[in-house]
Amino acid sequence: MPITVDRFLQACAAPLGMRLLAGADGLTREITEQRIQKAGLALTGEVQSTHEGRIQVLGDTEITYFEIQPPERQAAIADVFFSGPMACVVVGGAFPVPGIFLTAAARHAVPLFSSPLSTGQLFEDILKHLALLFAEMTTVHGVLMDIMGVGVLLMGRSGIGKSECALDLILRGHRIVADDIIHLEKRGPGTILGKGSDVTRHHMEVRGLGIINIRDLFGLSAITDLKKVEVIIQIEEWDPAKEYDRLGLEDRRSAYLGVSIPTLLIPVSPGRNLATIVEVAVRNHILKAQGVHSARELVERQTRRTEGPPPR
Repeated sequence: MPITVDRFLQACAAPLGMRLLAGADGLTREITEQRIQKAGLALTGEVQSTHEGRIQVLGDTEITYFEIQPPERQAAIADVFFSGPMACVVVGGAFPVPGIFLTAAARHAVPLFSSPLSTGQLFEDILKHLALLFAEMTTVHGVLMDIMGVGVLLMGRSGIGKSECALDLILRGHRIVADDIIHLEKRGPGTILGKGSDVTRHHMEVRGLGIINIRDLFGLSAITDLKKVEVIIQIEEWDPAKEYDRLGLEDRRSAYLGVSIPTLLIPVSPGRNLATIVEVAVRNHILKAQGVHSARELVERQTRRTEGPPPR
């Protein structure tokens, strides 16, 4: 999905030291590619080589070339360059931005920014921030925990006991990422990262207590801001009429943003210690990742015993 130049400015103004100099009317333009382009030959005025939807970057080399051109040629170069289909222009380096650029950018409604960073550093930082801005995202409701280094997403209907389970896990020394609103972000083909809302970060709602601040109550060791989602635990009320996996042989998975994540279905009933079950489930997941599958090993041993020794 494309992003607007205005969103790019909001995300990058502080970390890149970026300032809008001209072309504010073009902030609704869209950046459609993560690739960025160094102006190069486009600034000679001889060719129109800018690509639609890309960010153009100008550095000291381009500015030096432009400054040595005759005034009438400068005006022509600026007009041709800013008439291109680019999303916006970022000028980096030590040289001031020519006034003709400001006039041409305003006339063609092309956002023109300046940054004190060198061209090389500007390329690196813009690419890093574009990768974040273009990342696929979705929102789910649940509790995201860091349990023994494993990102665990607890899900289930409202009131099922997710927050109470998370609170018990925090008391056991595990960490919480977010409660209620979880923003999932795809990073690479097989990685989903989860984080909380900026507004409700580090807060939790516990029925009967209200809103509590986990950081204030338990300290920084009880929280973390970002975690890879590796296991999903779906919590539901025990249904006597429903068949549940009793051996642990089912390979249940859930897909978010095209990434398949191992999923466990845990039924709850009065007197069942949910936090202990979740903790054991995570330990078992770690063993499976190391190639140890207790349920399969038990079934295989039972099968060998049933079949008996081969005939002589």
